[in-house]
Amino acid sequence: MWSLYWKEVNAFFSNLSGYLILGVFLVSLGLIVWVFPDTSVLEYGFADLEPLFIYTPYVFNFLVPAITMKMIAEERKSGTWELLITSPLNPGKVILAKYLASLTLIFIALLPTLMYYYSIVQLGDPVGNLDQAGFFGSWIGLFLIGAVFASIGIFGSSLTSHQMVAFIWGVFISFLLYFGLTALVQLNIMSPFALFLEELSLSFHYQSMSRGVIDSQNLAYFLTVIFIMLGLTGLMIKRK
Repeated sequence: MWSLYWKEVNAFFSNLSGYLILGVFLVSLGLIVWVFPDTSVLEYGFADLEPLFIYTPYVFNFLVPAITMKMIAEERKSGTWELLITSPLNPGKVILAKYLASLTLIFIALLPTLMYYYSIVQLGDPVGNLDQAGFFGSWIGLFLIGAVFASIGIFGSSLTSHQMVAFIWGVFISFLLYFGLTALVQLNIMSPFALFLEELSLSFHYQSMSRGVIDSQNLAYFLTVIFIMLGLTGLMIKRK
């Protein structure tokens, strides 16, 4: 399993598109946090990284499916998927190896954002004037959002042998779970089920974690969604 894990990680970094994806992600966040007037921390005047945590899920909605779109779809297209499935590894371990590889790539993408934390700590007046619990709660929440998007992306990749179709599936389902359910609540389209839909949305639990409290209910929600999406991936693989 671990050989397949390292194969996926190395395949990402052996391709120019991998560096391009990470580069676009980091440049986008840098522009949001430091450059764009409406979101720049320097313009805001307070030692706060709220724009980073508000807009990163938007970027993740496209970044993570771009990472996961070829993990199964490309294997099918190239004809190596049949060899992989008939290897001593069972389908569950194949899915887990690919999922862990995607989590590693997401963690690597998020790691440079810790430099923003150090910068804001130094810019604070006095130095260190930053809501530490809020920052790390939000940062962990971001990683969990990425973990959910990765499970969705791998599921999308299991639906087709075309990378772009897998990417579209990943973006659509991720958008629906994070933004779509909350939008339905705000539009009062599903008012009798408003509270239920709100609690089903990723944004509801992410915002709860951004307050600095790592609640077991929020963790259980993220892990449940991940388990369901990976389980659906396994079912799709068995079906095909």
